[in-house]
Amino acid sequence: MTPISNFVRAASLGLALAAGVSAAVASSYPERAVTLVVPFAAGGMTDVLARQLSRRMQDELRQPAVVDNRVGAGGIIGAERVAKSRPDGHTLLITTTAHVVNPAITKQLPYDTEKDFVPVAMLARTPNVLVVHPSVPAKNLQELIAFARKSGGVSYGSSGSGGTTHLSGELLAARTGAPFLHVPYKGTALAVNDVLGGQIQAAFVDALTAVKYVESQKLRAIGVSTAQRNPSLPEVPTIAEQGVPGYETEIWIGLYAPRGTPPEIVRQLNRIAVGAMNEPAFKGMLARQGTAPGTMDTVAFEAYVKREIAKWHAIVRDARIEPQ
Repeated sequence: MTPISNFVRAASLGLALAAGVSAAVASSYPERAVTLVVPFAAGGMTDVLARQLSRRMQDELRQPAVVDNRVGAGGIIGAERVAKSRPDGHTLLITTTAHVVNPAITKQLPYDTEKDFVPVAMLARTPNVLVVHPSVPAKNLQELIAFARKSGGVSYGSSGSGGTTHLSGELLAARTGAPFLHVPYKGTALAVNDVLGGQIQAAFVDALTAVKYVESQKLRAIGVSTAQRNPSLPEVPTIAEQGVPGYETEIWIGLYAPRGTPPEIVRQLNRIAVGAMNEPAFKGMLARQGTAPGTMDTVAFEAYVKREIAKWHAIVRDARIEPQ
């Protein structure tokens, strides 16, 4: 046998052994409780999806799946914990679009968004909705802009600095020149509570959260952030059609694992996650609140994440936001 043949045979054997080890790891997974790290406060969209996934995981994997809310720094604290965890599928990250925005607005992240994470599954996607307290004298975007200019500014809350709810406001301010004053919170629920209480005048929130408050008339919807109107709020025009052409942002929630997690485990988690989001009753609840469940496989989702990182770099540039 030639040296080249020996090399090819050894390489093939090595690949086969590696595949066997990976398959063995996957077949024994999970060996203990799985932790779903959510870097935002309980009660918001991310937390709701995480708890739905945890129930499905416990049913299928026969191990506890615990939601751990690690709040702070626009999702960076929770993401760092997962990035530095063992890549064995026992510590996972569930986070918002902030994860792909942070590379554009943060000078020094404690991890590399692409190199340190494996995108596992899209959980759901929804527009952001600009809502105001009923006391605000505006029923559409142009009236809100006029009120902001006359009063010296409109305070709007977000789920945290760097997320799409924050940047939706920054982009709107940049495109219109109107004074919108950002007030960051540690989660959507906290921002909504302060709009309801009148401590701030407005907020950008995900449709899953917004619909119930708009339908009960506790908050007034001014516009949705996507290019098309949302089926759950058909009477609410888009921001783009109210005089801001090309305006478009969207919030989506993704599931990630540390890079190096065996592919078999990643595919298994993708199957469970997509199944959890598309359970008929849960899917129906999402649809009624303007939210679509994820359906992508791992390959499609990884490609989507790369495109989103590039897109948000462009949005941050257009909004003239300086990385901090």
